[in-house]
Amino acid sequence: MSETSIAAAAEPTSFAFDPLSDEQIAIILKRYPPGRQASAVIPVLYVVQKQMGRLTGSAWVPRVAMDAVAALLEMPPIRVYEVATFYLMFNTKPIGRFHLQVCTTTPCWLRGSDDVVAACKRATGIQHMGETSVDGLFTMTEVECLGACVNAPMMQINDDYYEDLDGPRTEALLAAFRRGETPPIGSTIGREGSMSVGGPTTLTDEAALWNPEHYAAERRARAEAEAAAAAAAAAPPPAAPPPAGE
Repeated sequence: MSETSIAAAAEPTSFAFDPLSDEQIAIILKRYPPGRQASAVIPVLYVVQKQMGRLTGSAWVPRVAMDAVAALLEMPPIRVYEVATFYLMFNTKPIGRFHLQVCTTTPCWLRGSDDVVAACKRATGIQHMGETSVDGLFTMTEVECLGACVNAPMMQINDDYYEDLDGPRTEALLAAFRRGETPPIGSTIGREGSMSVGGPTTLTDEAALWNPEHYAAERRARAEAEAAAAAAAAAPPPAAPPPAGE
């Protein structure tokens, strides 16, 4: 099933903010002075996309919702359309429950993003970027750098990053989502942050690392040195010795 056919079947005829969205929008609008509420268009569009994801399983922004945002923020609808269609983080057509945003830019490509793309196609049945799987679970999109180059190749699934991927790990990841599981986010090989694959190679002596105890001791030593210097400066100068021969 293509994204186009899903869009034709799913475009709603009306949209209303639910109570959770109303609560979030009230907080957002407090950040902007009176008459400047149009500046809230991006965060409010995010609220819309999140609401659609909660209520329909597809996180996107339909046109009627853009109209509702325009009315809320007292701005022409075309201005909202311009923002929603300019930024790739807004989905203007229905997507699957799991949005596979695969990075294929240079660092990820050099580290094997082609294998990640191929694994996504095998696991979902998707043939081309922008398509949604027949079961409606997955949509795959090609994206530019997502800033996790150090753990390339990676992809973003909905709002979460999954890093250090290869073909088999990608297929296992998608199989877990299909089973209704939520795999741990971050590195799929267990590395912490962006440490080297083989573990840390520097600062390996924990006893020598900077810690609160070392910090407190350093502060005490500095305070004592400053107190000694102040005391020496405040002490009266020693009396001069009497002249010789007296």
